[in-house]
Order: sequence, then structure tokens, then C-alpha cells
Amino acid sequence: MQRTVIITGGSRGIGRSLTEGFVAAGYAVVVGARNASGIEEVSPDQVRFVPTDVQHEADHQRLVDTAIEWTGRADVYINNAGFSAWRPIGAIDSDFFDGMMNVNLKGAFWGCKAAAAAMTDGGAIINISSLAGKRGTSNNAMYVATKFAMNGLTQSLAKELGPQRIRVNALCPVLVRTPGLMDALMTDWSPARGDPESFLAGFTASQTALGRLPTGEEVTNMALFLASEGASAITGQCINVDCGVLPQ
Repeated sequence: MQRTVIITGGSRGIGRSLTEGFVAAGYAVVVGARNASGIEEVSPDQVRFVPTDVQHEADHQRLVDTAIEWTGRADVYINNAGFSAWRPIGAIDSDFFDGMMNVNLKGAFWGCKAAAAAMTDGGAIINISSLAGKRGTSNNAMYVATKFAMNGLTQSLAKELGPQRIRVNALCPVLVRTPGLMDALMTDWSPARGDPESFLAGFTASQTALGRLPTGEEVTNMALFLASEGASAITGQCINVDCGVLPQ
């Protein structure tokens, strides 16, 4: 039977790269996102789109139900949906706090819960975290908090779900050039202060070991590995995909 992956936020940015990569690897892909953005055109036979708001537990159950009804299985669940925004602590209000926490953390938590219940024969959960889950930066306390929490969730569930043969890992990329990141860098509170190109060039030159930034395709390659039997001994890991920004 065809291996099946569920990807939240899988219609744009890193999520779209994930969808394209898993399609190329032969998976059936269930994409949950607020907007389809033409994602089913990647492969009408291999992609099913389900309108999804990851803040709601029931939406994750609907993704799992779609996968089971379509292929009879849910092998991999990728919690990718999330957003980045810089704001100093004095400007963070309840709406901003709750909005980011609900999408970035609660969304991943509900996804893990739905996946754990569905993977009765084992499987892999992959949380798309960030290098911000390893170190803090100015004006980024809220986003950093959600990603540190996602990494903690990953490690805890790896221990809890291991006896069910469910592996749980996270990927921690840095500054992948996506529309969402570029929009976030346009704000005055971001480190780019409205000039993303100059900031990314300077960051690349001063912070990366490889002299470049990672791509969505490279994040996808690592996700495909973690989803495979080749990674059968790997769980509870939060793996940097950062071109050597933070060697560990």
C-alpha cells in the first residue's frame, strides 16, 4: 500500500517544498492549510487538500480521517504550519501572544495527538521547528518561546510514544527564504529593519559556515530521511538544517 504523509501548512513556503518532495518520493500527501494555493496541481493523483486551521483539534482529526479513508494508512505526520514575527516584549499583547502560541505550538500539539492515535502500527512525526528553538534573539521572544516549546514537545513525546514504535523528531532550519519570512523581515522590529536582502547577505557572510543559507528542498531532504526506515534508530532529536550557523 502507498505510504501516506500528512503535512500541515503544506501549500506554501517550506510546506510546499515538503509536499513536492514527498510526492516525488512516491507518497500520497494530505495537505492541511487555510488556503490551497494550487497545491493539488503538483499531482492531482497524489495530493489531497483539506481546509485546515491548525489551532483546532478537530481539524487535525479530519486530516487523519482523510488519509485513512484514502489510502488506509497514516505513516508520517509533519507539523509544519507556523509563522514568524518580530515584536519587542513591550509591544506584545494578548492577541499577539495567543495567536502565535495557538498556531506554532498548539497546532503542533494537536497534530502530534492525532498522529499518535492513528499510528497503530508505528510511524514518524516530524515537527518543523527553527534554529530559534535553540537560541534566543532580540525582539523575538514570542516566536523563540514557541519553538523552544516545540523542541521540548518533540523530546518528551519521543519517550512517550517510543513503545508504540512512533519516532518523533524536529528539524531546526535557519532563515529559509520563503514569502512568509520575507514579509516578516520587512517590519521595523525585525533584524532586517525593512531591508531583507541586505540583512540576509550580511547574516550569510558572518554567521554561516558554508557561505549560504538552506533551502526548502534541503529541509525536505532531511524530512524524507527521518520518515524513512534509514532513520529507524533516530528519535527525540532536534536537527539543525542551518549551513553551520550553530554547530552542535
